[in-house]
Amino acid sequence: MESLAAAGAAPSFGFAHLLAQSDAIGKSLLAVLVLMSIATWALIAIKGLAQWQRRRRGEEFLDLFWDASSMDAVQHELSTHGARDPFSHLTAHALHAQAHHLRHGSTRLAEAGSASDFITRTLKKVLDEETMRLESGLTLLATVGATAPFVGLFGTVWGVYHALVAIGISGAGTLDKVAGPVGEALIMTGIGLAVAIPAVMAYNAITRGNRVLTARLDAFAFELHSFLTLGHAPGAAAREGAARVQALKPVAA
Repeated sequence: MESLAAAGAAPSFGFAHLLAQSDAIGKSLLAVLVLMSIATWALIAIKGLAQWQRRRRGEEFLDLFWDASSMDAVQHELSTHGARDPFSHLTAHALHAQAHHLRHGSTRLAEAGSASDFITRTLKKVLDEETMRLESGLTLLATVGATAPFVGLFGTVWGVYHALVAIGISGAGTLDKVAGPVGEALIMTGIGLAVAIPAVMAYNAITRGNRVLTARLDAFAFELHSFLTLGHAPGAAAREGAARVQALKPVAA
């Protein structure tokens, strides 16, 4: 009976006990990890949805682009539905640059050079803007992935310190008195790893998707430039339906 009573009086170690026994610093570290986790999963959802939409809308626009009979048809589609993906955004700016240079020529330093030079600068500027847009938010994922384990480790060290101080004050140095509080403090390290692992995985997945999209944008920009300056693109003949694409002329202003 006495052993049962002693067992019933023994403290129940776990997350709830850790939270109840933590001081302001321990609770602050836990709050930081919770905020990191919320921000990570929110960013994963937002970036994942945006990446899926860009892929779907980009495929739709590319199908329309390569099936168009002329750049006037592409211009009409962009005027009607707008630019909703990186490929249509790039095309819209390139067409506007071509029409602008055809209408005004090089009257300012920003428009200096031939039409080909002006279109090239416009394409490069749009590509840089798209790259910056794709990379937005990735710094947060990288920061969480790199720092969350250390925040959890700091919480563990802080918890072990307080556990050892309490054991020293009580004078009870038996294994059951040491292992429980020290093992409980390791929960913070586990939480830190649980926050960091999804952030690192999401960062790698999103970065790879952005790298693939950027490469496709670069290739498309080269072909688009060839269309607007030469009237044909090197990759057009390799696509189904490319025979329907007629020799192109500058879009009317």
